[in-house]
Amino acid sequence: MRSRKRCEGSMPTVEEVWRRALDALLPPPQLTVSQWADGCRILGNTSPEPGPWRTDRTPYLREIMDSLSPSSDCERVVFVKSAQVGGTEVLLNACGYLMHHAPAPILLVQPTVEMAKRFSKQRLDDLIESTPVLCGRVKDPRSRDSGNTVLMKEFSGGVLILTGANSAVGLRSLPAKYVLADELDAWPADADGEGDPLHLAVKRTAAYGTQRKILAVSTPTIEGVSRIEALYRVSDQRRYYVPCPRCGHYQVLAWGNVIWDEGQPETARYRCEACAGLIENWQKTEMLARGEWRPTAAGDGRTRGYHISALYAPVGWPSWGDLAREFLEAKKTRETLQVWINTVLGETWKDEAAVPLEADVLYARREPFAAEVPAGVCLLTAGADVQADRIELEVVGWGAGEESWSIGYFVLHGDTGQPEVWSDLDRLLLRQWRHESGLQLTIAAACIDAGFETETVLDFARPRRGRRIWAVKGQGGFGKPIWPRRASTGGRHRGELYLIGSDTAKEKVYSRLRVAHPGPGYCHFPLDRARDWFEQLVSERIIVERGERKFSKPAGVRNEALDCRAYATAALHALYMSGFRLDDHARAFRAQLAPSPAVPAPAAYQVARSSFVHGR
Repeated sequence: MRSRKRCEGSMPTVEEVWRRALDALLPPPQLTVSQWADGCRILGNTSPEPGPWRTDRTPYLREIMDSLSPSSDCERVVFVKSAQVGGTEVLLNACGYLMHHAPAPILLVQPTVEMAKRFSKQRLDDLIESTPVLCGRVKDPRSRDSGNTVLMKEFSGGVLILTGANSAVGLRSLPAKYVLADELDAWPADADGEGDPLHLAVKRTAAYGTQRKILAVSTPTIEGVSRIEALYRVSDQRRYYVPCPRCGHYQVLAWGNVIWDEGQPETARYRCEACAGLIENWQKTEMLARGEWRPTAAGDGRTRGYHISALYAPVGWPSWGDLAREFLEAKKTRETLQVWINTVLGETWKDEAAVPLEADVLYARREPFAAEVPAGVCLLTAGADVQADRIELEVVGWGAGEESWSIGYFVLHGDTGQPEVWSDLDRLLLRQWRHESGLQLTIAAACIDAGFETETVLDFARPRRGRRIWAVKGQGGFGKPIWPRRASTGGRHRGELYLIGSDTAKEKVYSRLRVAHPGPGYCHFPLDRARDWFEQLVSERIIVERGERKFSKPAGVRNEALDCRAYATAALHALYMSGFRLDDHARAFRAQLAPSPAVPAPAAYQVARSSFVHGR
């Protein structure tokens, strides 16, 4: 850490004593947060633009910061933002202003305690050390008498407490006049079982009435789940209007008006919605300087909401051309496009998986397969669901871009506590499958649900590890990896149990089911598959419960088909974890195919097939 100049805990000079005494006696000048930042804030050497802070560099931040000043009648400020627009600087300038100019108890909340510690060490300490008026007020935590720690900064007239939204203890640590909530959409739904962390934090301000200030800052995530989106909706929903340099028309910058020459994103320009004139990126400086915030909704009268995207980033920061290039790369997959929408446009992602799929639509897509395993398939995986009286299993064929074919669906009847049905399963997993080229394929990997007969499944999978047959158990929660880095071993279970991200896997299945045309991600179904199988495949719904998304199955509805497809998908991801690349394998598989004489398929062990297979 850099030296703190006069912040080493030494005795104050006579001059400092007089200055502090006068500061205490004289009323503070009526500075706003932006005025304080322009006059006092120094950006340290770790900043991309070190030196004195200039609000004119990002003029859209001025009103947001000033709404946090005591002179503003605003009580709550909601800032919905993209990345790379200076959002964190609003938080830091507010901290500096309050510590120096309007001291009071402050509660700054990050998503987790660890993130709060990191913010304190990397951002807050830099603010204090680089800004002389703060360095003299906040003692170095290394000093014996400082009273300061990583998560507590004492200063004359107040204290700044940092904590995480995952810590109920930290959220009820002390009354606070100011609550600064950062990256709200990354907060947990519950803090140590004591309820919504934002509600707990806001309760700390009750004693200050209308004098309190609450700032909520975040990049949004998913529509209907995003916390910052919900707060913005009850605000006056301000947008930053900027004038066209050509016709003077004021407008909100929208991605749909960014255009570029085919294959040349660096040529990106902005088309005015009024005169259709083309605006160059360098012209943003004047546009931003003349911009103004305008409410677009009535709101509740106490909450100001602000929304800004990376389209407004000042010259020298990511340009429209940079954003266009990022977009062309991001749109290749749903996952990367979601990140781009959230972090560049500062908008929520509409979760298509939350819109119910229709079984009839998928049923109508059935098609005849030219062979047991169609030509596009280069790999087989399987997923099995275990019930008390049966094992259900789907064999899925995979091609380039994760295009898939449902090769077969089987129901093996029998008491799963007895060995007979497991012998049937073993023979099915050993079966060869005739490819349209004449080659014989075997199942490359399989996942078997161990949620019901856990020990039996572990006993079955243990000697078959060499065949890549794994015992799995689903773990709820979106965002968890489909396949874990390692298996769970020890404890009361004998063998390796893989805890898979079942919600993530099902979300991927639903995303693939929405692909409308053959090609990457498309799901093919055989003509003899029965309608009730499709009802099982789309049986679950995504709901929001206590601020979190989860898959929910209506009571009495069967979902084995969906579970089996999720397990077969997990088996593919297990191969990915070992370095397997499906597209490379697909190219190599096609290269080895050559015309060969028809060879009759070997006699296969006959298992009891579900009525789904026969279309009944």
